[in-house]
Amino acid sequence: MFDIIGKRNWFFAFSLAITIPGLIFLMMGPVTGGKAGLQFAIDFTGGTVWSIKFKDASITPEQVKSVFAANAMEASVATIGNGFLEIRTREATLAGAQPTPTAPPTVAPSVTASPKASASAGASASVAPSASAGPSASPVASAAPTPSPTPVIGAVLPSTGKLGDVRRALEAKFGPIAEQESLSSVGAVVSSDLITQALILILVGAIGILLWITYRFRDFKMGVCALVALLHDILVVVGIFAILGTLIGMQIDSLFVTAMLTVIGFSVHDTIVVFDRVRENRSRHAGESFEAIVNHSILQTVGRSITTSLTVVITLLALLLFAGEAIGTFVLALLLGIISGTYSSIFNASPLLVVWHNREARQRQRELELSARSGRRAAS
Repeated sequence: MFDIIGKRNWFFAFSLAITIPGLIFLMMGPVTGGKAGLQFAIDFTGGTVWSIKFKDASITPEQVKSVFAANAMEASVATIGNGFLEIRTREATLAGAQPTPTAPPTVAPSVTASPKASASAGASASVAPSASAGPSASPVASAAPTPSPTPVIGAVLPSTGKLGDVRRALEAKFGPIAEQESLSSVGAVVSSDLITQALILILVGAIGILLWITYRFRDFKMGVCALVALLHDILVVVGIFAILGTLIGMQIDSLFVTAMLTVIGFSVHDTIVVFDRVRENRSRHAGESFEAIVNHSILQTVGRSITTSLTVVITLLALLLFAGEAIGTFVLALLLGIISGTYSSIFNASPLLVVWHNREARQRQRELELSARSGRRAAS
C-alpha cells in the first residue's frame, strides 16, 4: 500500500516549489510599475479594444503596431481569426465613434452652404470636383481634402479623437478598412469597480466554503485545511499567469475571475470527497491511527478524483488547441486550476489535516503528562 501521508513532506516541498516562483513574479509587479508580473487587460486598467479587418489581408500586427507607435500610442495587436486584428490600447478614446447595429456604406461628407455664403460658394466650387463652375453652382460644396470614410460592415469607424487620427493613418498606409467587428472602451471608474467586485466575489466564496465545510463535517480543522488547499490552487494559477505575463505579455481579463471561481468550486469538490471518506472510515477503523485512516481514505478515492479530473482536462485541452484566442486565457486558467485542485485535494489538504491532528494529539499528551506529574507531586 502506497503511503501518501508518510511522504507528506515531499508533497509539501513540491507545492512550495511551484508556488514560490509565482509569488516572486507577483511581487515584481508593484516593484516594476506593472512591467513585470500580472498583465491586466482593459477590463481592469481601462482603455479601448478595436477589432478590424483590412481589405489587404497581408497586413501584420507588427505593421499596425508601428502606426500606433508613430502616433505616440502604445498598443498591443494580435490576430484573432478570420483576418481580424484585435488592437488594445489604454490611451485611445471613442470620441466621435458611435457604434450602430447596422450602418450603411457612407459617402464623402458634404457641407451645406448658407444663403449668405452662396456667392463665395460659387468661387470655391470651381476647385471642388463635385461642383460645376459658373453661376449655377450647387449650394453643396465638397468638404475639405480629408479622405472619404471607408464603407464599413458592422459599425461606424471612429472619426475624431486620437483613435480617429490613427484610423486615418492606418488607411493612408495600408488601404481601406473592410470590416469592423467591435469597438469598445472601459473607463477607469468601471475598471476599478470590476477589481473590487472580483476580490469581493473570491473572498465571499472562500468564506462561504469554510463555513459550509465546518458545518457539514462538524470539524473546523477540515474547513481550514480545505481553504488552505484552495489558496494553494489560486496561488498556482495566478503565479503562472504572472510568469507568462512577464515573459510573453499574456493578459488577464474579466473571464479570468470566472475561471478562478470555477476552480474554487472544483478544488473543494475533490477535497470534500476525501474528507467524507475520512469521516466514514473513522467509525469503520476505530482502532487504527488517524494517519492510517486518512491514507486509506485517499487511496479509496484517488482513482475517482483522477478519472473525473482527466475527463475535464481532455475537454479543456481540446478547447485550448482549437477554440481560438478569444477564450484562451479562460481555458488555460481552468486547465491549470483543475490540475492543481486535484493535486492539492489529495496531497495537500488531507496530509495537512493529519499534521494538525497529530499536533493537537501531542499537545493533549503533554497536558496529561503534566497533570499526572502534578498529581504525583501532590500525593507525595
